Amino acid sequence: MAHVSFRSVSKHFGNVRAVDDVSFDIDDGEFVCLLGPSGCGKTTTLRLMAGLEQVTHGTIHIAGKDMTTAKPKERDIGMVFQDYALFPHMTILDNIGYPLKVRGVPAEKRRERVTEVARSLSMDHLLDRRPAQISGGQQQRTSVARAVVHKPQVFLFDEPLSNLDAKLRLEARSFLKHLQRELGVTSLYVTHDQAEAMALADKVAVMDAGKIVQLDHPLSVYHKPTNTFVANFLGSPPMNLLQVSFDGDLFKGEGFSLPTGPFEKRLQDVAHGDRLTLGVRPEHLRLGNGTWSLGGQAYAIEPLGPESLVSIRVADYLVTARIFGDELPAVEGHTELAFEPAHVHLFGTDGLRLD
Repeated sequence: MAHVSFRSVSKHFGNVRAVDDVSFDIDDGEFVCLLGPSGCGKTTTLRLMAGLEQVTHGTIHIAGKDMTTAKPKERDIGMVFQDYALFPHMTILDNIGYPLKVRGVPAEKRRERVTEVARSLSMDHLLDRRPAQISGGQQQRTSVARAVVHKPQVFLFDEPLSNLDAKLRLEARSFLKHLQRELGVTSLYVTHDQAEAMALADKVAVMDAGKIVQLDHPLSVYHKPTNTFVANFLGSPPMNLLQVSFDGDLFKGEGFSLPTGPFEKRLQDVAHGDRLTLGVRPEHLRLGNGTWSLGGQAYAIEPLGPESLVSIRVADYLVTARIFGDELPAVEGHTELAFEPAHVHLFGTDGLRLD
């Protein structure tokens, strides 16, 4: 196990800043997820830690040692790739044992260690097979077993569940969380799937355009997004974001207005006429009207079993509510969605959260 430290790390590819002045820490035994859209720099950050890319500026420390320029084999890292990267001509036994083989571990001790790891992952009956003879979920476990077998200081996961179907992805997610807790190994996990990040991580680092824009516990990131990018990226469906102007006693938007009274403290530094963004998550909207409500033309009802998504058109905005219950709500024509001011998020003209 090891503490990991990134300090002002950048990676440039020509004029492109793939990673731009990134600093963060992963405590000993902590599980951190790098979350963001494609091209945000999360995989490059992971590759910098692994030593597969060289740092342009900054330093990387692992277990107190400067590993900025160290070779990958010197970093004592176990890595699980997106495509699993298994050797097709080798048995599962040899695939898992490969890290031990390159370290010169004798064949008999390799077999003992591989069998021990495989048994702990409920796959010891697969050791004589080859990758093409096992399922996608079993290949994923093989990749994890290979990363675990030499007891590394740090685990790196590069979107390891993206090739699995929905059911297997849920099973594998639970398996990875249990395994990491059991082993207590410092871990960095890259994903664009916010459900994975929320479910797995001790902390989530949200990346945008090469920078970490928020790093916090999953529920803190969800309930208190630092800017409109994080607010819109986390949540399925994402937060409803509406443009409004501050007009003293009212927020005025296209096709609606709402009282500003509950937000007096948050609006102290906002000038009359400033353009703000008002946000509310779908689960905090309900059918009905009131002082705090949005009205518009019914657009769609999407039944999802224990809940339904109800969308209305408010001017140019599509506002979505998550309505819980087995019965489909009767929605047609003009529809009102109500909410409480306690659930409203406010973002300033720069897109940053107003607290």
